[in-house]
Amino acid sequence: MNKYFILLQNICMRTSTKILIILTIISFIPMIILSKYVFSSLTLTTKTIDFDFNPLSISGLVFSLIFTILFSILYIRFLKSIKLSKSIFFATIPVTIYYAVGIYLLADLKNINTETAKVVKTALNINSTTNSYNNILWSILFTIIYLLIVFVTIAMICKPLSKVQKYAHRLGDGRLYDDEVKIGGSKQFKEIEYSLNKINYNYKEKDNLLKKTNLETQKFIPKQFLKFLGKNNISELELGNQVQKKATTLFCDMNSSTNMSKTLSLEENFNYINSYLHTVSPLIRRYDGFIDKYMGDGILAVFSKPQNAIECSLAIVRAIEIKNKSQKDLPNIDVRISINTGEVIFGIVGEEERKSPTIISDVVNLASKMEEINKYIGTKIIFSKETLNELPSSFPIIYRYTGSLTLDGQNQLSLFENLEYYPKQKREKLIKLKGKFERGVRYYNEKDYLKSKECFEEILKYVPDDKPSYIYFNKASGKISTTS
Repeated sequence: MNKYFILLQNICMRTSTKILIILTIISFIPMIILSKYVFSSLTLTTKTIDFDFNPLSISGLVFSLIFTILFSILYIRFLKSIKLSKSIFFATIPVTIYYAVGIYLLADLKNINTETAKVVKTALNINSTTNSYNNILWSILFTIIYLLIVFVTIAMICKPLSKVQKYAHRLGDGRLYDDEVKIGGSKQFKEIEYSLNKINYNYKEKDNLLKKTNLETQKFIPKQFLKFLGKNNISELELGNQVQKKATTLFCDMNSSTNMSKTLSLEENFNYINSYLHTVSPLIRRYDGFIDKYMGDGILAVFSKPQNAIECSLAIVRAIEIKNKSQKDLPNIDVRISINTGEVIFGIVGEEERKSPTIISDVVNLASKMEEINKYIGTKIIFSKETLNELPSSFPIIYRYTGSLTLDGQNQLSLFENLEYYPKQKREKLIKLKGKFERGVRYYNEKDYLKSKECFEEILKYVPDDKPSYIYFNKASGKISTTS
C-alpha cells in the first residue's frame, strides 16, 4: 500500500514540477524583455540611488519577483530530489558564487571608476586615499554573513536527520507509531522515511502476532501461573523452573457423571461435560484463580487467596443450580468441591521439546481424598482446617465441623462444611444446630456411638433432609448393632 502511495506521490510531483517549469519560463521571458526599463528607472549618484519607476519598469519588477519565487521553489525541489551530499553542495553554490564575486569586487573596488562603483565606494567609505582597513572590515563582514547563510542552509537541509535519530531511537526501543513516520527533506530522506515506515509496520505486525500468541498461550499457561513463577511471558519459561509458595487448591468434581454418561451418546456426553466446564472455568478466572488440570469431568484450580476459593466455590454451586433449571433435556449436574491450603511447588516439567506447567504437592493428593469424603457424607463444599486458618478474621463464613481425614496413619486433617450454599430457611436451622452436629461428630470420633446417634437423631427431627446427619446417624447405628 505504501509503495503505491509513494508512486502516486512521485507522479503528482513530476506533473506539478512540469507546470512550475513552464510558469518559470513564461515569467523569465518578460522579465528579460522588461529588465532594461527597470535599470533605466534607477539613477546612481555619488551619494544615493534615485528611483523613477513607470508602468513598464513596475511590470518588470513584478515579473522578476514571480520568476525569483518560482525559480526558488524549483531549486528547492531539485535539492530535495537529490541525495544529501549533492543537496548540500548545490545549495551552497549560489551563495558561494555571490560571496566570491563580492570579495573579488571588494578587493578591486579602488581600481574601478564606473558610476556604479563610485556610488558603492561612497556608501562603503572606500577610496584610493584611505587605507585598506575598510576593505578588510567589509571582507570580514561579508565572510561572516556568508558563513551564517551556509550554516543556516546546511542546518535546514540536515534538519530531517534529527527526526531520523528520534524515530530510529524510538523504534529501537520497541515503541511503535500509530501514524506514518514523516521526515521530509531530500530524496535520500524520503527513502529513509519509507524504510522506517516499513520497519514500524513490520514491528506492528509482529507485535500484534505476539499479542495474539500470548492470548492463545494464556489458554494453556495462565498468566497467574506465570505470576507465581515470577515470569512475564512464556518465552521466559525454562525447563526446571520452580518456586514453592503457599496456595489454595480447589477440586471440583461432577457427582455420578459416569452413571449419567451411560444414558447419553458420545456427542451428547461430550457436549454435556463441556457445558459443565464452560460454566465453571470462567468463574475460576473471575475469582483470580487458574485451572491447573482438567481431570476428565473434574477440575483442579489454584488460588493465591483462600477467600477467593471459598467465594468461587459458592459461585460455582449457584451457577450449576441455575444451569440445571434451564437445561431440562439433560441429566442434572451435581458438583462437589473440596478446598485445601498448603505449600505447593509451581514448576515446569517434561523435556526441552515438550514443556508443561504443573503444580506438585501433597495438597493435590489431599484434595482428591477430601473429595471422597465429600461424596461419602453427602456435602457439597468442604474445606480443610489449614484453609480456615488462612482466611482473614474479617471474612464472613458459616461452617460446621464434619470430621477428620487420617493422614499417614497418625496425623489428621480436620474438615469443615460451608453452609452458605444451603437455602436460607435450612441454613438458619443448621446454624442453630451447629453445636449439636459437631458434638455428634466428636462423639463418633471418640467411638461413643450411642451419644452420637442421639445427637444426629435429634437434628433429623428438625432437618430431616440433612444428608451428613443422616449418614452419621446410620454409621453410628451400624456401629452400635455391630458391637451389641
